[in-house]
Amino acid sequence: MNRQACCGFTLIELVVLLVISGVLASISSGFITMPAKAYIDLSRRAALVDTAELALRRMQRDIRRALPNSIRITAGGSTIEMLHSVDGGRYRRKKAGDGSGDVLEENTADSSFDVIGTLDNFSAVDTANDQLVIYNIGAGLGNAYRSSGSNNRATLTSSSSATSIHFSSKQFPWYSPQQRFFIIDTPVTYRCDTTPAAAKNRTLRRYDQYAISQIQQDPPPVTGKIQANYLSACNFSYQQGTASRSGLVTVELMLTDDSGESVRLLHQIHVDNLP
Repeated sequence: MNRQACCGFTLIELVVLLVISGVLASISSGFITMPAKAYIDLSRRAALVDTAELALRRMQRDIRRALPNSIRITAGGSTIEMLHSVDGGRYRRKKAGDGSGDVLEENTADSSFDVIGTLDNFSAVDTANDQLVIYNIGAGLGNAYRSSGSNNRATLTSSSSATSIHFSSKQFPWYSPQQRFFIIDTPVTYRCDTTPAAAKNRTLRRYDQYAISQIQQDPPPVTGKIQANYLSACNFSYQQGTASRSGLVTVELMLTDDSGESVRLLHQIHVDNLP
């Protein structure tokens, strides 16, 4: 038998082997790379969703604690501001027949009243800086954003307690039919900036600890804290409440990372506007 006739590969066999190996390698790489790519894409989306959800939860907490009728939106829906309430309750009023105790006088200046019951969160109240607000309807003299002396708020004094509120002497323009009062500490603003060229520099920021101003400041005169990066679009809208339903704030956020991966979240928050 000729040994050369039964050993080795022909050129055709070698070419066929290379073709088959290439096809198998291509198929195998698809099984490997596609799941890997899907996992990477999912991780990017999950990171964006987590960032947006954290920001939305923080916004929801602030909006739900906003002073009734203090939410205002400007800059085409990219800026929302509110007055942050720390605590609140019901005051004693002479005409309501609440029995003995220090009542809030009407039609004259007063500087103290007893609380019906007790305040739940008085430990968070700063009696040197926080302010008392009564019957904020968001218009006219019942607008807590108005300048001092022509509004419905007064600064607390150190004599205040969880059962007795003391404040700088003031005659309030109107009084709450439900005898409700609120204690506020600072305005809070959320502001979207989608103008920077770099995606990571497009941010949602939170501003607080600045003075109340009748004209909404955009941006406020303090350094804002970043709540989210990669913000490609955002919109705030507000439907004023009525006697039969609460107000409604709608927040839309879209985040897009450097690779072009995007997520869009929409969240609606009910607001109690009973002053």
